[in-house]
Amino acid sequence: MESENDNGRLVRQPGRLISFSDAVFAIAVTLLVLEIQPPQDFGHLLRGLGALWPSYLGYALSFLLVGQVWVNHHVMFDRVRHVDRQVLFLNTLLLMVIAFLPFSTSLLADAIRAELGLRTAVVVYGATLWTAAALFNVIWAHLRRAKLLDPDLGPFGIRAIGRRFALALVWIGSGILVGAFVPIAGVVIIAGFLPAYYLPIRGEYGEGRAAP
Repeated sequence: MESENDNGRLVRQPGRLISFSDAVFAIAVTLLVLEIQPPQDFGHLLRGLGALWPSYLGYALSFLLVGQVWVNHHVMFDRVRHVDRQVLFLNTLLLMVIAFLPFSTSLLADAIRAELGLRTAVVVYGATLWTAAALFNVIWAHLRRAKLLDPDLGPFGIRAIGRRFALALVWIGSGILVGAFVPIAGVVIIAGFLPAYYLPIRGEYGEGRAAP
């Protein structure tokens, strides 16, 4: 939706960007389950279903991670007054990375099942998430610099959200580094990222206010 501000300049409201983003998130999590192929040997179906545990693990981890990205995407854009072309472009890049996650998930699950190439698979999986986190930071920096944020958020809230996004780079980066040498430990570190980033943090909705 477009409108004019007090100076007569055309501004874009974030509603369409959020709706399009929500659709991409929904498609990404749907594609995750399509990567789980049923076993071919129905004579030993229970055993075959059990052998798919790496796919179940990848599905659950990635579904929750995409959900986490979606939650923090709303945390960010709930506080945006309007968007410009740079935000539209950067958000498109973010969605492109999210849409790539089903491939990274399938790669990780197949490597666990084959017990081959696991280090590379963990690095690729972690790098996908790290790139998404990096784009969050770039978008947030641009929103701050271009003064596109709701002024009611205040400096305290801006810093609180910025710290959350910056910490994600270190956290996921640590998982990638460890995963390059000890793959399962790297996955555990990345998985530990989930509960911490689903929880609200004090200040993300403004100074002295807790997230609802």
